[in-house]
Parts: sequence; C-alpha cells; structure tokens
Amino acid sequence: MVIRRNCFKNLKNSYLFPEISRRKNLFLEKNPEAKLISLGIGDTVLPFGPILTKALTTASIELGTEEGYIGYGDEQGMYELREKIASEIYKNQISPDEIFISDGAKCDIGRLQTLFGNDIRIGLQDPSYPVYIEGSILQGIDKITCIPCPFTYNFFPELSKIPPIDLLYICSPNNPTGAVYTHEELQQLVSYAKSKKILILFDGAYSSYIQDPALPRTIFEIDGAKEVAIEVNSFSKYAGFTGLRLGWSVIPRELAYEGGESIWKDWKRLNATIFNGASILSQKGGIAVFKKEGMDEIQFRINYYMKNARELKSAFVSLGYQVFGGENAPYLWVQVPKQNSWDIFQ
Repeated sequence: MVIRRNCFKNLKNSYLFPEISRRKNLFLEKNPEAKLISLGIGDTVLPFGPILTKALTTASIELGTEEGYIGYGDEQGMYELREKIASEIYKNQISPDEIFISDGAKCDIGRLQTLFGNDIRIGLQDPSYPVYIEGSILQGIDKITCIPCPFTYNFFPELSKIPPIDLLYICSPNNPTGAVYTHEELQQLVSYAKSKKILILFDGAYSSYIQDPALPRTIFEIDGAKEVAIEVNSFSKYAGFTGLRLGWSVIPRELAYEGGESIWKDWKRLNATIFNGASILSQKGGIAVFKKEGMDEIQFRINYYMKNARELKSAFVSLGYQVFGGENAPYLWVQVPKQNSWDIFQ
C-alpha cells in the first residue's frame, strides 16, 4: 500500500485562498443580506474584450476544419507567440528560443521546483506569495529561510543577513505588498546573486501594472541578470486570462548549474516529459492581445483595477491605517500593528 509523504504533514490544513473562501461563505450563511467586496485573491472580474473573444471564436472554428486543425503543439509553445513576447515584453533582449509558453506562472513555479529538486537551500521574501514556500515543502525541501523584508526597507531583503542559499524567490511587483523594486535594487540583487552563486527565480506576473516608466518591468533590464535569473510571467494578470490559463517562463541560455551544465537544456527536457504544451486556443488568444486593439483592451483593464486599488487605498487611509502599494501594483499592504491579521480580516 502507498504510504503518505511526510511533506503533507508540514502543510497547513488549507491553502490560503480556499481558507479565505471558506470564511467568506460561512459569513454569508450567517449574514445573507451582507454585500461583500472580495479582497482575497488576485482574480479578474471583467469579461473578455471583443478582440480576445473574436480570436478564441475564430480559433475554435478553425480547429473544426481539416485545414485548421492542430493537435499537440510544440511543448515550448507557438513560435509566433514567443516571438511576440520577445519583442513586445522584452524588447528583443530575450530570444524566442529562451521563452517557454505554459499554462500559467503558478504551474511553472511548480515545475521549476521539480526541476531543482529537494536538495537545495532556498530563500523567500517575507511576506511573499504562499506557493513559493508550500510548493517547496511539497518537494521535501527542509532548508527554507524566510528573509524579512520590512516596510521600513521598501520591503527589500537585507542582503547582509541572508544565510547561504542556492535559490532566491523574488516577486516584483510584489504579491502581497505591492512594492516594486528599482533598477538599483534589482542590480543589488543580481550582483549579490553572482557573488554568492545564487539563482534568482523572479516572478514578474504583475509587471504590466507598473505605472512609473522609471521602474523596471523585467529583471532582464539589469546587466548580468541572464547569468543568474529565471523569470516567470502570466497572461492571467497581463491580459485577464485567469480562467483561460496562459503564461511563460524565460530560461536564458547563459544559465548554468554549479557544474556548468545547461539549465535551459534540462528545462526543455523536463517540459517535453511532463507537459504537452499550453492550450492552442489560449495561445491563439495570447497572439491576438498583442495587436493594437488587444493592447488597448489590456490597458483598459489595468486602468480599471488600478482605479479600484487607489479607491481602496484611500478608504483604508481614511480609517487611519498605514497603507503601502496600490501605485504600481493592484495590491495593498495594510499595517495592523500589534493586531492579528486574521482578526482584522474577520
């Protein structure tokens, strides 16, 4: 009989977002007349725009014809989509060959954790997105360091206090604090990683929300980053694809293990083994959003969510809270000194 893995004993009974949903539903059962504004998960609420809807409809019809039918695609993703991402997102600093299309950043993070296994030491921003730590626990990793990133330090890790690690998770714009690192701060991280032989797993899922043109939208704007960083990103946030599922990861050719072996080569091999590629429909939709009309639809959605963030921030401030974020990311970090956050939530 199969024995349960010990790692499940180290997880909380419920993942964060289902727990939020459970509490919300319980409250509504007791207070059916209540009207709630959900602040709990980075989901989207606006329907698809006409450009995306048309692209998905056309692709569906094409798949119903002999001429337009596509079965399994390239596990690395459609070249046309990778070319669009390389030119539009990375300004050709990254080649299409270094981009791998996926079914979302969260899924890619899980597969990257599989790639690197459990015999590594990892560092996590604290606070940070729960998948980083819980996915690591599921891999059986027991050398996990939570690195304090206090608001007094712009939610940036104090590099001098980081113990020896192999892999560092960085999310900017940050979920959940809304903080965005500057070029100077990312340069510090890249230089530190090179000096300490650390690999950075950079989550840029909210980069499209950056309003300040002086702030970097990708770690690959930083000199030397291609030698030490992997970047994951997502159409869920970029274009409102949360249910459609589409994302990508960037694995630079320069990246190598301690022994000099190619990380790019192993990532391609792993994907070919356990992943059959993102949905053809999703990828066709992804290609469409890079058209002029598609980019206009994206900007409309970003403006909508950022307006919500600004209004919520104003409301919290009016209640006397100190609030961070909401300027270059749709997240707010509300300080509740000497109080339990779950109590405040309730």
